[in-house]
Amino acid sequence: MLQLSPLHITGGQRLHGELMVQPSKNAALPIIVASLLSPEPVTLHGIPRLSDIYTILEIVGHLGTRHAWVGPNTVVLHTPEFTSVEAPYALVSKMRASFNLMGALIARAGEGKVSMPGGCAFGHRPIDQHVKAFRALGVELDEEGGSYHARRPRPLSGSYVFEMLTVGATQNAILAAVLGDGEVTLENCSIDTDVVDMVNFLNSLGANVVGAGTNTITVTGVPRLTGGEYRVIPDRIEAGTFMIAAAATRSRLTLTNINATHLRALSSKLQEMGVVILESGDSMIVDATQGELRPVNVTALEFPGFPTDLQPQISALLATIPGTSVVVDKVYPDRLTHVVELNRMGAQIVVSEHTQVIQGGALHGAPVKAADIRAGAALFVAALAAEGETVIDGMQYINRGYEHLAERLRGIGAIATQAEPVLAAAMD
Repeated sequence: MLQLSPLHITGGQRLHGELMVQPSKNAALPIIVASLLSPEPVTLHGIPRLSDIYTILEIVGHLGTRHAWVGPNTVVLHTPEFTSVEAPYALVSKMRASFNLMGALIARAGEGKVSMPGGCAFGHRPIDQHVKAFRALGVELDEEGGSYHARRPRPLSGSYVFEMLTVGATQNAILAAVLGDGEVTLENCSIDTDVVDMVNFLNSLGANVVGAGTNTITVTGVPRLTGGEYRVIPDRIEAGTFMIAAAATRSRLTLTNINATHLRALSSKLQEMGVVILESGDSMIVDATQGELRPVNVTALEFPGFPTDLQPQISALLATIPGTSVVVDKVYPDRLTHVVELNRMGAQIVVSEHTQVIQGGALHGAPVKAADIRAGAALFVAALAAEGETVIDGMQYINRGYEHLAERLRGIGAIATQAEPVLAAAMD
């Protein structure tokens, strides 16, 4: 297996220049799964080369998909028929997004078997809304030994009101209903950008899904999807991470390949701190050189609120700003694995009933370890702002969300190094 070496960052350098934001991993994953619904070739542009992408490609390959990279971020997928309707546990256990395979299998094969999903271990993330939606729409679903076996005795129809806003369950229910001659109405749906992008992709292949971006989505089944070509949206979480990094290092940085409308909640919060945000088309200048930054309070909510996937990073930024800030995550209240590691770097963060109270000040380098993707992002944000060297372990998590990180950080003025991965010796 590949052994990933730690990332070494010497902080205290101002970032500068221009950075192109990678395509969205969180949008690409369900779109790759959605390609299973077509028996014809599909070409996807804007697919980041990340470990989660390789994992989902391996999973759909097990189900019968052939894929070929035809460009740096372009992949052709073709699933003429399924060779299996069971997703292997060893791969599904690596990430939560893999449970959306169930909806695609239900729609095209009429049945599927998928294990409980894995992913980042920062708190309990149940799949009860997926299960309840499937059953409400006519799916027969059994659970045994941590695996779900679903069967569709007839095309799905009916309605379901989600009990909470959920991106994954909204996507999964849509996928399950796309093929057939029934009509499904879903209410209290997530309006997240990743839901909208998946629906736009499906509709480009001939699906009939109306209402994405609103809380009510109607899916009218169609007999078959065609092939096609589609470009995935930019990654708003990576864009947001580098916006925060520019603020933490009191820098002026230009980001390209962004969709500013997807970043409104973060832009507003940074402007409240005193950061200047200048937008122009698909680019943005983040300027934190115009004066002292101010502490703020942040509450992470479902889209279009402040993203939970940027909560650890904004906490790292606030740890550099003198004064008291308060951070609460209403989406994943237990998303706190970054706190101990930031405190190791000199941050003063106290957690009380899932609320972070942050007394900002100077940070210093230290050996730290990432426990999940966004906690890892918080650590490299803090490392860029800290005095001295920080050594970040747990790069297998960070690599799930950030492509060629050390190289790209150096491209905008950071001092960052990471040795090439080596093949670890097999155990006897």
